[in-house]
Amino acid sequence: MDIYQTEEQQVEAIKGYWEENGNMIIAGIVLGFVGFIGFNYYKDNKLADELAISNSYQTLMENSATDKQAFSENAEKFIKENSTTSYASLTALALAKEAASKKDWAVAQAQLKAAIESAPTDGIKGIASLRLARVQIQLEQYEQAFATLAKPLPESFTAAIEEIKGDTYLLQGKNELARNSYQVAIAADGLASSPSLQMKLDDLATAVNLTSIVPTAK
Repeated sequence: MDIYQTEEQQVEAIKGYWEENGNMIIAGIVLGFVGFIGFNYYKDNKLADELAISNSYQTLMENSATDKQAFSENAEKFIKENSTTSYASLTALALAKEAASKKDWAVAQAQLKAAIESAPTDGIKGIASLRLARVQIQLEQYEQAFATLAKPLPESFTAAIEEIKGDTYLLQGKNELARNSYQVAIAADGLASSPSLQMKLDDLATAVNLTSIVPTAK
């Protein structure tokens, strides 16, 4: 048996339901509409903010070549104002590069650490980590460099990591460990990005051979 036996009963039931719940339904529709408008307004504002930040970053980089002092000051200010964006990490990388060009390794190290902390992707984090390790080598902070390279990074960075480790071992006079690292780097297709790898390995082999044939002093 149908719950509502006649069309009149169905109409009356709908009227009664609407009288009891109509206001609630209307309120729900209005809130939903307002929420939709609000969400789109939020998205539009967010996009506008991102475009503004992007334009500011672009302008900052374009001006970096003309006035180095102003660039450093403006870049620091930009990082503070946009610390939660990916541009903060990219700007820190630029500041580190500028410091390294002046051989100001301490400043370069600080900026690279900041770039790693705020890196939005593993790729940017990897680039900053490799540069940090090289700066630490310049500062003769060999153990810190090894620690930096030991942190998890994408597999695509394996060759570069091993090459830097090889350079570090070589500076420490650990030729066998350097050779092993260079060989691992080559095995990881390191020659594609660093042709000098083979030369480093060959020079190392030549140095070892020369040592073996030079008579020891009596």
